Amino acid sequence: MFAWYRDTDRPQRRAFWAAFGGWTLEAADAQLFGLVLPTLMTAWQLSTGAAGRLASITLICTAIGGWLAGWASDRYGRVRVLQWTVLVYSTATVLIGFTTGYSQLMVLRSVQGFGFGGEWAAGAVLVSEYMGTRHRGRALGAVQSGWAVGWGLALAAYTFLFTALPEQWAWRSMFWLAALPAVLVIVIRRKVTDPPIYQQRVATSGNRVSLLRIFRTDLLRVTLLGGFLGLGSHGGYYALTTFLPTYLRTEHHLSVLKTSSYLAVFIAAAFFGYVVSGFLADRIGRRRNIVFFAAMCLVSVVVYLFVPITETQMFFLGIPLGFFSAGIPAGLGSLFAELYPTAMRGTGQSFCYNFGRIVAAAFPALVGYLSDRIGVGASIGLFAGTAYGIAVVAALLLPETSHRELDRPAALRAHDEQVPQPTGA
Repeated sequence: MFAWYRDTDRPQRRAFWAAFGGWTLEAADAQLFGLVLPTLMTAWQLSTGAAGRLASITLICTAIGGWLAGWASDRYGRVRVLQWTVLVYSTATVLIGFTTGYSQLMVLRSVQGFGFGGEWAAGAVLVSEYMGTRHRGRALGAVQSGWAVGWGLALAAYTFLFTALPEQWAWRSMFWLAALPAVLVIVIRRKVTDPPIYQQRVATSGNRVSLLRIFRTDLLRVTLLGGFLGLGSHGGYYALTTFLPTYLRTEHHLSVLKTSSYLAVFIAAAFFGYVVSGFLADRIGRRRNIVFFAAMCLVSVVVYLFVPITETQMFFLGIPLGFFSAGIPAGLGSLFAELYPTAMRGTGQSFCYNFGRIVAAAFPALVGYLSDRIGVGASIGLFAGTAYGIAVVAALLLPETSHRELDRPAALRAHDEQVPQPTGA
């Protein structure tokens, strides 16, 4: 399943690891909030509605930051914008560790969101343009698996720090660890360059691009459907993961260690979901892959949250839940990249991915609001299930882009043809 990596050259590998590292560290920073949320709700006497608003404002800023960063990556370069975004989200995360109240946290979560959205926008288009169509799905699925790795790192830090330190210091220490991504920025600055396809486009046509070009007649349909697909993917994922630790601790009364073990199963399954989805995107097609994972997500959410099950059954059902929820976002990068030309690939790809975030931003707030009335589990299931249904419909209406090569320079097309087909999966 990782045989594609042997067929890559040094610039491709550097681009991959830069995007993977940025995505991993972003995931670690992003998931800190969900893990410390029960502690903050108790310490600062926050309602679930207030907690949901915190998650929602982050998603709104993530969506806006992602779209602007996609445009900036077309205008100023993929690598430069990737560096900027890593610095923004890591700095904001460190400062959250010094907050003393809800208002301060709201401001810094907003700044954090701008960096979160931008990192994917720049990193995904960077890898998309370095990889040929034969490996693009697998490479982007592997990049997306960094989210599970980052979540796992955050969970390990959470388990250790909340066991070793008093809660009032443990949650702050988790955010202070976010200073580490600064090292990645130094590596990116020294080792990674923009893809040749982007460099040639700038050399021949310049780098002026409009934010609104993706809404012209020739691209309007795919832009709108891509946005709805992003909505289904993110709406389901954020409705589920933002309150999953809270659901386990409040409705099932699990301890920190038990919550960590349940989440560890979910995260491990998600890692394989990302990788398998990337593999299937190359083997069975971008669209069919997304439809499969979205439909299975719908089934998994219903069983996990609405069917009466024991704690042991819930523990093992976390495997399909984590696996299938990861498969949709893992398949989006290759599909969106192949829908747009190089001149506006960052703009279009990031809009589709982040439009879903800005609409889905309402989901955590609504989950928090309804949780006080119908319970956390029922609220999560209602919004996650609706979102995954939207993802299925949108994917069915989009064109299949498998085997559609990007508008690559002739020299790179010749290079791709000379690379031998992978012998393994």
